[in-house]
Amino acid sequence: MGQYQGAYKVTKGLYQKWGGDRVVDTPITEMGFTGLAVGAAMNGTRPIVEFMTWNFALQAIDHVINSAAKQLYMSAGDIHVPIVFRGTNGAAAGVAAQHSQDFAAWYASVPGLKVVSPWSAEDARGLLKAAIRDNNPVCVLENELMYGVPFKLSAEAQGADFTIPFGKLKVERPGSDVTITAFSRMVGVALEAAEKLQAEHGVSAEVLNLRSLRPLDREGIVASVRKTSRIVSVEEGWPQSGVGAEIAALLHEEAFDALDAPMERVTGVDVPMPYAINLERAALPGVDHIVKSALKACYRNKK
Repeated sequence: MGQYQGAYKVTKGLYQKWGGDRVVDTPITEMGFTGLAVGAAMNGTRPIVEFMTWNFALQAIDHVINSAAKQLYMSAGDIHVPIVFRGTNGAAAGVAAQHSQDFAAWYASVPGLKVVSPWSAEDARGLLKAAIRDNNPVCVLENELMYGVPFKLSAEAQGADFTIPFGKLKVERPGSDVTITAFSRMVGVALEAAEKLQAEHGVSAEVLNLRSLRPLDREGIVASVRKTSRIVSVEEGWPQSGVGAEIAALLHEEAFDALDAPMERVTGVDVPMPYAINLERAALPGVDHIVKSALKACYRNKK
């Protein structure tokens, strides 16, 4: 991430600007450099740990969870661990089962961690700045397929103090007939599906960009469902114990009376990611999957 300019060139220019004392290359040993960074965070610094992908962070999951996430609790509030863990998460392209996984639900289940997953450039800037300023460990789950996608940034978003608060979703597209929740790259897919639903079926879909997975904006999700009475959750991860499963539990507990149809979940297929491009495509959510699920929710009583 130093002289190489970072995985996917994400840290381009930082080494030249700040030097090797602040932009530190390490041996490729995730357990080692993550442990060093967690110890540094306990001693007054604010490290940012870059994993080339969160798949490789499995080598360091003990430090992320047992050393960082639990430390404030286990020290009775005496030891803060202000650290950011960031890297690519979710499906990539042609890298198969061990390098193309969505870990959002894994880390979002851990008390002591905050977990965010940006979609737009505004998300990425605002959430990362908020993560660096937070006094707790934060996992930033990016997606490598989004790095080359251009977005317009408002003047406000380019400000030095622009941050996005954790636990607040963003309504990317207002709607009245069905709510679609998504995060990371799936937000763009959901927006495409919403356009198709409107153009071809006259269905008005409200698209929620969750952005923050822990804390989750429970109030925002419930408010949208109370307006639309129907919901489709979208994620690249596996269906069992996923983010959508958590949303389903939330709605069962707090908004069951608002639903006019059962919740629909669109997820990755419940298999390790295939390598062949046609099978990889079949294993991931797409626009047509979301459209079909939204129509099922909207017209359930008619079919």
